[in-house]
Amino acid sequence: MNATPMFGRRRSEADPLAPIPPIAPKPAAQAPIMPSPSTSDQLSELRTLALSQLDPAAAAALPQERLLPEIEKLVGDIATERRIQLNAREQRQLAAELVNDMLGLGPLQPLLDDESIADIMVNGPDRVFIEKAGRVTLSNVRFRDAGHVANICQRIAAAIGRRIDESSPMVDARLMDGSRVNIVFPPLALDGPYVSIRKFTKRKMDFARLVAHGSCTPQVARILEIAGRSRLNVIISGGTGSGKTTLMNAMSRMIDPAERVITIEDAAELQLQQPHVVRMETRPPSLEGRGEITQRDLVRNALRMRPDRVIIGEVRSSEAFDMLQAMNTGHDGSMSTIHANNTRDALTRIENMVQMGNMGLPSKAIKTQIVGAVDMIVQVERHRDGGRRITQVTDIVGLEGDVVVLNDIFQFEFTGETPDGTKLVGAYKIGRGRPSFWDRLMYFQMDRAWVAAMEETNW
Repeated sequence: MNATPMFGRRRSEADPLAPIPPIAPKPAAQAPIMPSPSTSDQLSELRTLALSQLDPAAAAALPQERLLPEIEKLVGDIATERRIQLNAREQRQLAAELVNDMLGLGPLQPLLDDESIADIMVNGPDRVFIEKAGRVTLSNVRFRDAGHVANICQRIAAAIGRRIDESSPMVDARLMDGSRVNIVFPPLALDGPYVSIRKFTKRKMDFARLVAHGSCTPQVARILEIAGRSRLNVIISGGTGSGKTTLMNAMSRMIDPAERVITIEDAAELQLQQPHVVRMETRPPSLEGRGEITQRDLVRNALRMRPDRVIIGEVRSSEAFDMLQAMNTGHDGSMSTIHANNTRDALTRIENMVQMGNMGLPSKAIKTQIVGAVDMIVQVERHRDGGRRITQVTDIVGLEGDVVVLNDIFQFEFTGETPDGTKLVGAYKIGRGRPSFWDRLMYFQMDRAWVAAMEETNW
């Protein structure tokens, strides 16, 4: 009778649903009584012995809730046979580590499962930093060695069809849950492979949650809701980790479910809840230098796909010109993010990126394009207390000579900090003038809602 191996055992075809018997360690000839090595040496030896007893393919076929007790039993049997002292807690911990190595991302898996952690930064096998509540701290997570880190990195890259090694030492990837990953390999990484993970939150972000987190006031949130419903073209500006993508996800909730939305990203992380969303992602060149698909290629193609809105995860280069073209050709309500220190700098960066495309356009022509395309710039910042706040909401009024005229609708001004020094305190300075996109507010019948929000006194 044919049989299928399962961790060194066989299951009868006549009874395929029969319970899996406990994993038995391979017989060893007269296992010697071992000396008393250090705890780390004991765990390392147990890990090696347990891995030698397991069939990885069979283990991967089992759900984690069934695999964990099986491996825990195997670890206990091997420890008893080899006269290794191991308490119940250490046995469970080692079994969990083995499961994470086979089915997850090794020592990083518990950090990925912790929803309170926003970023994970691996600076080598012994230095794993995490960001929690806006604070970066050194965790107690450790890898066995640089090779262990390398194996996890290669598993991440292989899952999306990419490779990471000395010949291709940098890669942008994403995990199954959408978390963004950047990996740098030796020889570029001097202290072992470096891994940076921006985690994908499972909670849907909206303006109510932003207000609860202190990112803005209810009135600022209301103005941004109106901007989204009125199909304003919006640029979200800020530094790395300031909350640009989070704000874009919140603003995207104002998009009408009937609209066709096309998203373009280097590493997909947007969480749009609309039913008609087309997601596209760039592709890096092969080792031969061929096959690269850039954001500019995708933006050009998106305009042929009958979009109502085009959302670019982040503008970094010459695709800025195509983004302006999309905003200027009937795709109102488009959005993108950009790295800049303030709203004025954001305009300068867009101009510089258009010039990177060697369009040969004079500066004034580019500024005319920007003024005609972009309605509003929203600045977000990450502050020293760990908070991420909306600090500016700016209306692009027009062009006077060669100068783009801006009007701050809101500007956050610091007034101090709490008595314990843990939180910054401030208030919004309000510009109550009529915005340049007033006609659009009237067209969408949002002008009265705008006035009501701006006249609120509880700032």
